[in-house]
Amino acid sequence: MPSVRRKAPNKIKVLNRMIVKVHKTDDGRKVLAICDDGLLRKKFEEGNNQLDLTSSFYNGEAKNEKETIEMIKGTYMVNIVGEGSIKLALNLGIVDKKNIIKIKDIPHAQAILE
Repeated sequence: MPSVRRKAPNKIKVLNRMIVKVHKTDDGRKVLAICDDGLLRKKFEEGNNQLDLTSSFYNGEAKNEKETIEMIKGTYMVNIVGEGSIKLALNLGIVDKKNIIKIKDIPHAQAILE
């Protein structure tokens, strides 16, 4: 009689993909623009507020959470957009919930880290 084996559960955690772009201030400090992968090239407007992810400011490279965390090290300022990216920032303690705004239900925050 053939036996049925259950496949072992996949224990690899799928990490959120984010788009990360590095900018430098005039005095050489690093500024990161981080947004959820699915939000790039979109624009959100609500009242007088606008969140424009169509410009080159957020158009960087796809990174997973681990890579993004490494890039945050030594950063002067971060601009963060999207549920996954904001969740990571909250978990790292670099953003406080009270400093998150939402435009069309898309969370956005800025933080100075140095």
